[in-house]
Amino acid sequence: MSAINPHRLSVAPMMDWSDRHCRYFLRQICRNCLLYTEMVTTGAILRGRDPQRFLDFSDEELPLALQLGGDDPADLARCARIAEEWGYTEINLNVGCPSDRVQSGRFGACLMRVPEQVAEMVAAMRAATRLPVTVKHRVGVDELDSYEDMARFVERVSAAGCNTFIVHARKAWLQGLSPAENRTVPPLRHTEVYQLKADFPQLNIELNGGVTSIDEVEAHLAHVDGVMLGRAAYHDPWILAGADARVFDRPAAAPLTRRRVIEAMQPYAEKVLQIPHGSLHAVTRHMLGLFHGQPGTRAWKRLLSTRVHQVGAGPALLEEAMLALPREVLEQPALSLPK
Repeated sequence: MSAINPHRLSVAPMMDWSDRHCRYFLRQICRNCLLYTEMVTTGAILRGRDPQRFLDFSDEELPLALQLGGDDPADLARCARIAEEWGYTEINLNVGCPSDRVQSGRFGACLMRVPEQVAEMVAAMRAATRLPVTVKHRVGVDELDSYEDMARFVERVSAAGCNTFIVHARKAWLQGLSPAENRTVPPLRHTEVYQLKADFPQLNIELNGGVTSIDEVEAHLAHVDGVMLGRAAYHDPWILAGADARVFDRPAAAPLTRRRVIEAMQPYAEKVLQIPHGSLHAVTRHMLGLFHGQPGTRAWKRLLSTRVHQVGAGPALLEEAMLALPREVLEQPALSLPK
């Protein structure tokens, strides 16, 4: 078999969601896709009280990219070296987040205005580590939103040594729209991402934004090198269940079922409860969407949302919650999903 390219499908970095427990859970559903951390600022790693909280992960989460937020080349280079020491697969630079907090730190989507500075940052990271350095950006920002503007950005940053660009196919409005609105209000511009791949065939171009199913992933892969799923994969994680077979041509040795996923999470939850300040809720909050749209999903969510906070709640709660679900849903093989 040929080597796996995890960039064919990835799950986006999502603030407050893409923590290590979420990533471990998603890895039980899709073995080959690339996972991302939440965005971590260089300050949190270099000057924070508890950088381990942001950096720690288990080997089962690999392949895993660390997404960095920052604007200082020297700080980013130091973080790149740390990422390599910790064993990450690659490093991603955030040039797409439009939040006020990120703007006040002079990084995120506002950096699309200064491609020379982004190139300097990428070059510094490339010089500091053997890991791949990638960039996630928007199709445009404010009035700087023509295809030509984006192409110039990619051309300059790629010359500094970045070979992979993950493009959120909506522009960012830095004033007037909230981060949530920036994910939905600006229209999708998928064809411009396709054009970017056509104009830069030597680069790895990945599409992000508005993708909600593996059917759509396969359609986009006819035009780009990879596709990134975002909140759709969080709210309905089972959409990833057919990806190993359909996107990577690597079906699991045994049929994947939701029951198998839950059974894999039980010993993991037990380990989490054994660490200081570990909680069952920290794990199960990411599992609420596992039965999205299926019979029994309300009972599943209710049990995990309410009973999880009771004194003595443990992994056995997952077993109890499964009893509220129809057996045919629990044991539906992933490969039976419609193609």
